[in-house]
Amino acid sequence: MDKKRFYITTPIYYPSDKLHIGHTYCTVATDAMARYKRLTGYEVLFLTGTDEHGQKIEDKAKEAGVTPKEFVDGIVEGPKGVKDLWKLMNISNDRFIRTTDDYHVSAIQKIFKKMYEKGDIYKGKYVGKYCKPCESFWTESQLVDGKCPDCGRDVQDAEEEAYFFKLSKYADRIQHLLEDTDFLEPRSRVNEMVNNFIKPGLEDLCVSRTSFTWGVPVDFDPGHVVYVWVDALFNYTTALGLFNDKYHDYEKFWPADVHFVGKEIVRFHSIIWPAMLMSMEMPLPKKVFGHGWLLLDGGKMSKSKGNVVDPYILAEMFGVDALRFFLLRTFPFGSDGNFSNEALIQTINVDLANDLGNLLSRTVSMVGKYFGGTLPEDQSENGEMDREMVELISSLRARYEEQMEHYAFQNALAEIFKVIGRANKYIDENAPWVLAKDMEANGPRLARVMYNLLEVLRVSGILLTPFIPGSAGKVLDQIGACQECRTWDSAAVYGSLRRDVTVQRGENLFPRVDTEKALAQLEAAAEAARKSALPDLEIEPQLEAKVDFDTFCKSDFRAVKVKACENVKKSEKLLKFTLDDGTGTDRQILSGIAKWYKPEDLVGKTLMAIVNLPPRKMMGLESNGMLISAVHTEKGAEVLNLLMLDDKIPAGAKMC
Repeated sequence: MDKKRFYITTPIYYPSDKLHIGHTYCTVATDAMARYKRLTGYEVLFLTGTDEHGQKIEDKAKEAGVTPKEFVDGIVEGPKGVKDLWKLMNISNDRFIRTTDDYHVSAIQKIFKKMYEKGDIYKGKYVGKYCKPCESFWTESQLVDGKCPDCGRDVQDAEEEAYFFKLSKYADRIQHLLEDTDFLEPRSRVNEMVNNFIKPGLEDLCVSRTSFTWGVPVDFDPGHVVYVWVDALFNYTTALGLFNDKYHDYEKFWPADVHFVGKEIVRFHSIIWPAMLMSMEMPLPKKVFGHGWLLLDGGKMSKSKGNVVDPYILAEMFGVDALRFFLLRTFPFGSDGNFSNEALIQTINVDLANDLGNLLSRTVSMVGKYFGGTLPEDQSENGEMDREMVELISSLRARYEEQMEHYAFQNALAEIFKVIGRANKYIDENAPWVLAKDMEANGPRLARVMYNLLEVLRVSGILLTPFIPGSAGKVLDQIGACQECRTWDSAAVYGSLRRDVTVQRGENLFPRVDTEKALAQLEAAAEAARKSALPDLEIEPQLEAKVDFDTFCKSDFRAVKVKACENVKKSEKLLKFTLDDGTGTDRQILSGIAKWYKPEDLVGKTLMAIVNLPPRKMMGLESNGMLISAVHTEKGAEVLNLLMLDDKIPAGAKMC
């Protein structure tokens, strides 16, 4: 008989920079769900990956002086990159997709062409607003205070030839899907999608770009690349083998049981994604779950804002399982949560050290002290004192399962810790140290008390496995749980441990954290990380010759726009710039920066120049001014950075 199947995905993350704790939160939650389903007997496919195309990646790579592929390779495959982070966090994904993978690229081309041939994609011209960080198109009316409604950052005017997807064609079907089914959860997200996007009128979606090249080429129209969100969303199907021979699991696992995504991309997954699947006449995923954000000081963590928390630092200081546990114990999965180091330390000390760790340590120690590590089979029940404990153990799995099936990780853990808390109280009520004073009379009763405590730890250890897999296994090892009494089925049955179980004392799994000392260490680690992120500067001696202030003030700093740029013949260093300086007459400046910049990369850029220097001859050409730049050393190599200005600054604007 075939196993029941379960297909779960994270969003594919955008590798414009190192991932932070918010990405870790989503991936740990997905991992916990995948592990839970495997525990219950499902055949699971758990997919994660990276979304590697788009204008932002192209621009970031250009700034770094590398190709886009080299840029994303460093973040995905490099030291402490995406794959390293998931390995560190003990993520059990079965598959990892990169949208630069050849099989995915060719599949996207086939998908795009199929929707085009159906008539759902047509050619036109895009005129509107574009948010580069979100890779999102917006109309003027959708902006909030003139900014992107998703991230709150500035948008830019966009006008280019493009293909459009007939999103409006599917508006009624999407509204029915959202309002009349449980496709999107939490339910609060539904009203937001319907009221903000569908009822005002769902507009057709721009699905190709011509203003940059880093993307999946539209194979039937050179110059166009597929819009990054079309490219990204279909990863959930290409990773199963849709339109490719890399994998052969599409029929087996599609449709997905659930996509876990951050609330900021719910619009793409609950409106655009099902509409494109409808166009392709493919089954829809069973559910999209839009989780909340981790907030820092009341605001969303953002790589571009720099207010991110490094999961490497936290995992190395407190342990991977402690960090995993904190993320899912502290924050309701569908709501926003306020992250703080203080809350992390408190959760470790209260739940893991005081409650779970203390129960394990005391129980195993007492079995060793009173019975030499092995319980006797002769045990005596006390119905009045044991009944509640036995009932809690016996019913825990059912209560836990109900919460897990609704992705209520916090509530599932709360159920476990109610029983753990009750077990610690049970120790005080039965006072084993008093019973041990007369082992001849009380030995069987004491053995039963110990057995009940071990059963609490056994069932709790099984149910904690999806959350803290490494530590949960060690709990079960210390209490002597055999393989047969570590199963999902055994978690519903009180008394699965052998009566004469032998325990083995092990390491203290969750030592208590010194809050003040830990906070100081975190601050020091954060400061060291900030410093290491800065390039090593080679400081030259300051010039002894002084320039008086009046002389400096005579320098005329102006914004200039690059109209043309080319290499100077017979020179390996010089570039010749033709510049718009706002006077209406082109200005020519020569600059020795050919080592660092390609001429074609500078055309259209806005730079700063001193425009009132006396002309000078270089390689037989006249240079009228000087471009402002800085040279430093980075990773052992000399690097030059031109002072790039906002393109909105007009040519000729005085800068100093």
